[in-house]
Amino acid sequence: MQVPPVAWDRRRLVAMLAAALVVLVALLAGVGMTVWYAVGGSPTVAATADAAPQAGSVRDRIAAAPMASLDRQAAFTPESSIEGAASMSVPLPFDDDLGVAEVAVGFPHTPAGAVGQWAAIERRVLEAMDTSVLGDVHDAWVAPGGPGIAEWDLTRSVQAFLTSARQSGHAKDVSTLVSARPAGAMVKGVDGPDWVLACVLLDVRVVVNAEARMGYGLCARMVWVTDRWMVGPGAQPAPAPSAWPGSATAAGAGWLAWRDVAGRQR
Repeated sequence: MQVPPVAWDRRRLVAMLAAALVVLVALLAGVGMTVWYAVGGSPTVAATADAAPQAGSVRDRIAAAPMASLDRQAAFTPESSIEGAASMSVPLPFDDDLGVAEVAVGFPHTPAGAVGQWAAIERRVLEAMDTSVLGDVHDAWVAPGGPGIAEWDLTRSVQAFLTSARQSGHAKDVSTLVSARPAGAMVKGVDGPDWVLACVLLDVRVVVNAEARMGYGLCARMVWVTDRWMVGPGAQPAPAPSAWPGSATAAGAGWLAWRDVAGRQR
């Protein structure tokens, strides 16, 4: 029996990923490019209580502000990495430390720490592609008032992947490999020390007979609760742009290159 060429398998994988991991990218259609604010080279757009009478409305405006609009193919179109791109230093978690639901922990009480924690939450869910893991992570890492599991962006991604890839009902097949590594970071806004709108561009690679790769951007309201960052209350943020990791397109959409640095000490 003749084996289909790898190129055909790759096209099929790209089509599958387009339907699965970038469900939200389609919602970007018709949204104009935003003007990216930069204050002294800072990646953050600082919001304070002086900007509006109620903190909640400040946070809602930051979350709802449209982000850069890219063609959905930008996530799958290989581009050479640009040299000297602006970067964000993101603290590493504690070595070998995993918190509840096996999510990496130890990120500091800073905007960059919120970005790191959000990336750790995303990676745990997307690399597992398992609805049981998804439920455990949601229970442990979404604060009261946050998105319900049925409405959570990560739930939609997992469900779409399992359906499109024709995997078993609740988890990816053992032979299917998913890797999600942070490649870009963005702090869309802050409201005091305990609230950050954190965005992460993941370098996602999936192997199902052949390998496919894409960039996947996603944002979350992150709130500091006692001693860690969690996904906070409120409507989910506007869709983030998805672009090829490290590309000029990604940089043009506001993504800063991800740079790991040592985090807080024990």
